[in-house]
Amino acid sequence: MIANTVSKPTAAPSFRTGDERLIKLTPGADKKDDALLNKQGRTNGVLRAAVVGGCSGLQYKMDLQDGPANRDFLVESAGVRVVMDPKSALYVTGSELDYIEALTDGGFKVKNPNAATSCSCGESFSA
Repeated sequence: MIANTVSKPTAAPSFRTGDERLIKLTPGADKKDDALLNKQGRTNGVLRAAVVGGCSGLQYKMDLQDGPANRDFLVESAGVRVVMDPKSALYVTGSELDYIEALTDGGFKVKNPNAATSCSCGESFSA
């Protein structure tokens, strides 16, 4: 006897929608994010902003993904969809994400009002 196998449809991720009070992007960050998503062929993708351990306590990590994961917060700002996990959201609330075109110290920069101190490299912070 041959058993019939039926694949179960996977459930869509369960996420919450936030607003720009959580994180706000500048037009420079919007332009760069769009270019990176298009280069990777992810026209409906998202920018993941996360807070992870760093040299001075915590640091930011940015990544491009296809969509939000379970329990994420999704924020649309300056035409960009940004996602983050609940723990990271605690540390970045009220932040602004910018992109600076420069040979030195260029890239995505986070202006975080919750950061009490930061390291000399400017990549890590403590809250």
